[in-house]
Amino acid sequence: MLGLSPLELAVIAIIIVLLFGTRRLPELGSGLGKAISNFKKTYKEGAAIDVTPKEGEKAATEEKK
Repeated sequence: MLGLSPLELAVIAIIIVLLFGTRRLPELGSGLGKAISNFKKTYKEGAAIDVTPKEGEKAATEEKK
């Protein structure tokens, strides 16, 4: 697994627990899981961001020129 020995993984885990504490670890895991699932869902849907201005915005930008 990524070329890390079990001892190195244990040291990393201990450092994470010391940094964030045991109370925040479930919150961090939950947030990370939601972020990954949202990323996968958006990637599969192929949702594109629509950046074309609406009619009201077109008039406002033309007035500024």
